[in-house]
Amino acid sequence: MNAPTKISFSQGINMALDEALAADPNVFLLGEDIADAQGGGVFKATLGLSAKHGTDRVRSTPISEQAIVGAAVGAAITGMRPVAEIMFMNFLTVCMDQLVNHAAKLRFMSGGLTSVPLTIRCGTGAGVGFGGQHSDMLEAWFAHVPGMKVVTASNPADAKGLLLSAIEDDDPTLFIENVAMYAAQGAPPEPGYKVPLGKAAIRRAGGDVTIITYGRPVGEVEAVAETLAAEGISAEVIDLRTIAPFDEAAVLNSVAKTGRAVIVHEAVKAFGVGAEISSRIHEELFGQLKSPVKRVGSKYSPVPFSPPLEQAFLYSRAEIAAAVKATMG
Repeated sequence: MNAPTKISFSQGINMALDEALAADPNVFLLGEDIADAQGGGVFKATLGLSAKHGTDRVRSTPISEQAIVGAAVGAAITGMRPVAEIMFMNFLTVCMDQLVNHAAKLRFMSGGLTSVPLTIRCGTGAGVGFGGQHSDMLEAWFAHVPGMKVVTASNPADAKGLLLSAIEDDDPTLFIENVAMYAAQGAPPEPGYKVPLGKAAIRRAGGDVTIITYGRPVGEVEAVAETLAAEGISAEVIDLRTIAPFDEAAVLNSVAKTGRAVIVHEAVKAFGVGAEISSRIHEELFGQLKSPVKRVGSKYSPVPFSPPLEQAFLYSRAEIAAAVKATMG
C-alpha cells in the first residue's frame, strides 16, 4: 500500500496518538465521545483508536471536564501518561482548578519529586460559526501559569510531531488545535517524527521585517509575506510552535537581523501573547530597533455568532500587511 502524499491535520493528531499508544503502555486517552462506539470524537481525531488499542486505553467519559482532568492528574502522578481531550478550549474554564492549582504546581510543591506527565488536547478557533462559548483562543491564560507548557501546530506534520513530544514530556502540556484546520492538508511526516518543545521554525527567510506567529495564522502570514515580496519587502516568518516557553533566542536573533517585528495571533490583541513577546523584544533590542514592534490580533470582544460580525472580529491579511508597512515607515 502506497504511503499518502497528503494527510489532514486531524490525521496528524490521530497518527501521534496511535504511535504513543503503541509505544508506551502507560499512555491512555480519555474524553467525551472519543471511543469508536461514540463516533471517535466530535472531530474524529481519535477514530479507530479504541478498536485498535481497546476501550481501557481509549476511554469515553461522562460530560464532566472536572472529572476528566481530575482523573488525568491523578493518573499522571502515579506514573501514567494520560492524554485528556477537552472538546473546546472554553470548557477549560470548568477545570481550571485541576489544571492551575494541581497539574501545574505539583512538581514545585513536591520539591521536584512528583512529575505530572499530562497532555490536554482542546479544539477552538473563530471563523466557523461556533459562537462565543466555543471559539476563544485562551493561550495567554495558560502561558501565564508557571509549570504549564502551551503548544500549537500550523500544519499536519507538526501536529503529529508536537503532540508526540507533548505526550513524552514530564510536565503538563496544553495542546491547542484550531478547529478550522482539522481538514487542512499537508505533507505527511516520517514515522517517529517529533518536534522538540520550545523550538520555533523559520517558515520563510527575510531581511526587512520579522513576523512572529503561531497556529492557523501562520498560513495567512506566509500568504501576506508572498504578496509583500512582490512589493519589495522581504519578511522573515517565524512559527513559534511552542507558545510557552517560546523560543526567545530564535525571535531575538531574527529581530536583531531585521530591526523590525510584527506579532500576529488569532486571540484578541489586548493582553495577549503578543504583548509579552513585544515587551521582551523592546527590553532586549531597544537600541537596535528601526521602529516600534507592531501587534495584530482579533478585536476585544466575545466571538460573534453572526458570520459577518465573526469575520469583522478576526484579524485580517490586510491588517497584517498594514502593520508590516507601518514598521517600514
